Amino acid sequence: MLHSSIVGGSSASRVVNCPGSVALVQKMPPKPSSEHADRGTLLHDAMAGMLEDKIDNPVGMKYNGQVITKELAAEKLAVAYNLLNEVDPDNKMEFVVETSVNFGDILPGVFGSADLLGRLGNRAIVLDWKFGDGVTVEAKENMQGMFYAAAAMRTPACNWIFDGVDEIEIVIIQPPMIRRWVTTVERIKEFEASLISAVKKSSAPDAPIVAGKHCRWCAAKPVCPQMTGAVDRALKQTLHEIDTTSLSLYLQKTELLEQWIADVRGLAYTMLEQDVKVPGYKLVAKRGTRQWVDEEKAVDALKSLSLSDNDVYAKKLISPAQAEKLLKKAKQELPSDLAVSVSSGSTLAVESDPRPAILNIGKQLTDSLNKLN
Repeated sequence: MLHSSIVGGSSASRVVNCPGSVALVQKMPPKPSSEHADRGTLLHDAMAGMLEDKIDNPVGMKYNGQVITKELAAEKLAVAYNLLNEVDPDNKMEFVVETSVNFGDILPGVFGSADLLGRLGNRAIVLDWKFGDGVTVEAKENMQGMFYAAAAMRTPACNWIFDGVDEIEIVIIQPPMIRRWVTTVERIKEFEASLISAVKKSSAPDAPIVAGKHCRWCAAKPVCPQMTGAVDRALKQTLHEIDTTSLSLYLQKTELLEQWIADVRGLAYTMLEQDVKVPGYKLVAKRGTRQWVDEEKAVDALKSLSLSDNDVYAKKLISPAQAEKLLKKAKQELPSDLAVSVSSGSTLAVESDPRPAILNIGKQLTDSLNKLN
């Protein structure tokens, strides 16, 4: 699903509050998709298909390795579908799903995709599905909903939804909850004016950069001067200078700082994976765990070394470490050619770390894999 690189529904709050973030975000490398994002996309596709009568049973639908199971369908889709009845109990609403909306010439290049737009009497409905569990999304003054409403009002294909309405309702369905907020056309116009102003400011060299709750999902946190400045100031504080009032304020900012730290690490990891050098850091292999080179050969060898069937098997073949511990009790050693250490992946480390960089251990990994094969 395409989204504007300037501002979209999910970034509206950030851009309105921090116009300077637009230029910063555009300089960042694209974030790789995650299983949570892929699951959300899959569930959105399923809801759209169900509402358009294109899908009878979503169980088994797949997207990027994610699958809709019976449990997931019952927990998310069935609940979301039933909650829609609270908005349209008499099944009288006319609606469209997954609709592309834009601001036309007033904000060229600014567009988004609304999950559901509907008309019920003299009320326009702007509904957004939220299938994540981590963050509760409120409907009141929800800028994503207002973005879709404002853009839809300027999209010719959606004129019938807003023509002559007395009110606009923003609906967030986040199973198992539904949150609703009824507002006016005038409030949506006010939001549109603030969005237009913010987008215009964003192109200026001195566009304001402001930290706040809107920073949560900002991809530019690792390089944001507001964030880096806050961290630098925090590091320069000494313990005796911090009073309890200041400490309380810092505690309120910990979540934001923790997210910033995680994003910095993630950005560094992504850049190193793409062979972009980050001075002072490298990717190294995680701690390896030994595996049997040949399980049948290992069973025969361990039995010849005095271990019984009960010792060797624990529902599955015991690990090299377990075998070594048992053999040690019998004062015997594990033959070195029975096991090989294979790393579970890579991790970020300082340059002074004694482990070799990944590029230097390619031959070692190849040899290990060849043994397993």
